[in-house]
Amino acid sequence: MINSWFTVKVKYTKQFQNGTLKRVSEPYLLGALSFTDAEARIYEELGTRIRGEFHILGITRTEIQDIFAYDDTGIWYKCKISYMVENDENEKQKKISQQFLVEADSIKEAYERLKESLSSMGVDFEIPSILLSPIIDIFPNDETRSKIIEEESNEIEA
Repeated sequence: MINSWFTVKVKYTKQFQNGTLKRVSEPYLLGALSFTDAEARIYEELGTRIRGEFHILGITRTEIQDIFAYDDTGIWYKCKISYMVENDENEKQKKISQQFLVEADSIKEAYERLKESLSSMGVDFEIPSILLSPIIDIFPNDETRSKIIEEESNEIEA
């Protein structure tokens, strides 16, 4: 099964801590097999969390290489890395760019966490951008969720 990441924008009436109600549009990231699966999963995930009706405004495939969750802030940063690889056919170098999501309190912490998480990568890379992401929450699919739990337990044992 190949998992893809989808950003699903949802519009609903949100109740704030002071009791006021306001219509909001918020993006969620979820792992799914297809657009149809993403739609079904967002109803499943948000059906118990959001009171009242909500509407899906859009679903887009999102290129995310990996997600580094720390469960301490709920603030996500979209980080872009770039590195060079050699093309075996013509021996020219090719620039590769990848996107990651990192949970952190600040851009500086996102940078440090990304560097630490990718420290075992066998190639030198640069980080051309780190941007605050509007993602409210992330819902990985079961396969990805198991991988994240396994990685977290390995980190605890180390």
